[in-house]
Amino acid sequence: MGGHDGGGKTADFLRGRRRRELSAEERAALEGALSAPVTLPARRTIVRHGEPVKHSTLLISGIMCRYMDARDGYRQLVSLELPGDFVDLHGYPLQRLDHDLATLTECVVATVPHERLTELIEAFPHLGRLMWFSSLLDAAMHREWIFRLGRLESTGRLAHLLCETYTRLAAIGRVEDGGFEFPLTQQDMGEACGLTSVHINRTVRRLREAGLAEVGKGQVRIFDFAGLAVLGEFGGEYLYLDEEGGPTP
Repeated sequence: MGGHDGGGKTADFLRGRRRRELSAEERAALEGALSAPVTLPARRTIVRHGEPVKHSTLLISGIMCRYMDARDGYRQLVSLELPGDFVDLHGYPLQRLDHDLATLTECVVATVPHERLTELIEAFPHLGRLMWFSSLLDAAMHREWIFRLGRLESTGRLAHLLCETYTRLAAIGRVEDGGFEFPLTQQDMGEACGLTSVHINRTVRRLREAGLAEVGKGQVRIFDFAGLAVLGEFGGEYLYLDEEGGPTP
């Protein structure tokens, strides 16, 4: 996925939510607390369920996921993490995760120790509220994923996932001409939608034949966002994007 711009490690943090924008002083303090960026390979679990968590991770580029393993060995993705996300910020008060966290693609990340987060929040209460807001966004997306898995059929589930991903990436400037990088396998998409890879393959074909979207070769191109949104019962209000930060076609 395309690299971050010249705004530093935090360039995409809460981008598209301008009413909650960090001040220059807050951004500088957060930048100073973060480690130098490091590159992680694809398909690596970086935090396991129940392990103590001593730092929080900011995703600068790439795609990560939170997931849970069933007893039968099948994996269920419970979120996709995109550039600008603090992928385990809720581990700060909880001190552990109740799920696993992994890279899906090669990722660039930076970390901040929890003791430094405490210092930042005490020195900059508004920054602390922004981090709380970020965690609440995670909860809002989790509720939407529950709705998607519980109430939509297969094509609706994938349509919703594509609409959400499009809208989140558009807010950070990573959509061009209705298309975006989406280097997930059909198995990944199935694990996000509660479907088998075979079912995802059929669903991708249905979306293409309906003239709604094309998915393949690490790319998604949406031809009819409004139609896709109707199919997926998608409304972006739960993403809490400012009007100028969350464009739709």
